[in-house]
Amino acid sequence: MTGALRYRALARVIERCLGSRALGESGSAAAVSNYVWQREASRGFVLGTRLLPWCPLGSRLLHSPSQTASVIRMNTGSFAPKPDLGEQQPNTLTGQPRIMVVGVGGAGGNAVNNMIASSLPGVEFLVANTDAQALKMSLCPNRIQLGASLTEGLGAGARPDIGRAAAEEAYETLKREFRGVHLLFVTAGMGGGTGTGAAPIIARAAAELGCLTVAVVTKPFHFEGMIRMKTAEQGIVELTEHVDTMLVIPNQNLFKVASPRTSFLDAFRLADHVLYSGVRSITDLMTVPGLINLDFADVRSVVREMGRAMMGSGEVEMEAGNEERAIRASEAAICNPLLDETSLRGARGVLVNITGGTDMTLFEIDAAANRIREQVDPDANIIFGSAFDASMQGRLRVSVLATGIPS
Repeated sequence: MTGALRYRALARVIERCLGSRALGESGSAAAVSNYVWQREASRGFVLGTRLLPWCPLGSRLLHSPSQTASVIRMNTGSFAPKPDLGEQQPNTLTGQPRIMVVGVGGAGGNAVNNMIASSLPGVEFLVANTDAQALKMSLCPNRIQLGASLTEGLGAGARPDIGRAAAEEAYETLKREFRGVHLLFVTAGMGGGTGTGAAPIIARAAAELGCLTVAVVTKPFHFEGMIRMKTAEQGIVELTEHVDTMLVIPNQNLFKVASPRTSFLDAFRLADHVLYSGVRSITDLMTVPGLINLDFADVRSVVREMGRAMMGSGEVEMEAGNEERAIRASEAAICNPLLDETSLRGARGVLVNITGGTDMTLFEIDAAANRIREQVDPDANIIFGSAFDASMQGRLRVSVLATGIPS
């Protein structure tokens, strides 16, 4: 199709969708030709600025092809391709950042399944594995098979080098999935093949796009042997190089919270809940109405290039005005038995989310927040937020994410 024919076709679409005012006084297709930019390879045709006084956003003229494409797309549906706004620009229509959790390997996939089953609005999920059977069984519809040619879907055989090569094979696919994501949680079990080898490569792909990355990984039980433990520790060192913040949960610590009657499956759910509570504490503060809401810049200031971290959550039944229970919720949040002896003392950044029903009082929030503040160095960057949850009437939950903790 010639350029002139394209211009006329473009004019007819605009006239049909927006009315003849879009074409100026003449109302003819020919009037468009003087105002059309040349086609960009990745963006298609967009209109020049002189066609936009009718724009519903006001009389302000837009001065770039990408801005104009956005306006045309809003008014004509799928007419114009979505412009490339850069890797991690916020959604200017909703103001909400994109948050994703990627589960790597078997343990990471199980963690994602548990989070999906628990419901976590405002979060996208992705699973990546070398094991095709595990992918088929996942509750997550968004799946990437790593190393389809290399492993033929049969797994990495507890070899991190295979997991690493498999992730490299799917590297461009991973980057396409992460494009536009602002905050990425990478969860995996360290010590095996896929999680240990692929997680650092996946984190690197996200980091190249400017994603804020948080890794939440597990270390093997003692009974799994020293070889697997050394493999896990090597993988953690490699993963740390590509993430902003790292949280490690030793599986051995599950014995601290489990009873002789706790099933193996339920024990792992307890570990997965650390990830769930950490992600939810962040999403609630940005998406759920509350007394003190935060924006993504607040989260970034606590997470960006902070290294070692801890997450914790405590929830209590409340009696109106009972500050003692609020304090107990804070103490439960900062004393997470699943983590190694990790203290808030020395943390450079602390994000605190206090969530309750509409019966939550100012004094309860003050008591909970002050208990945490007492445990943190005065120079730490402490960011408090508070959200309402209709299902939390009579209860109060305190969640803490502390980062930049000395090793």
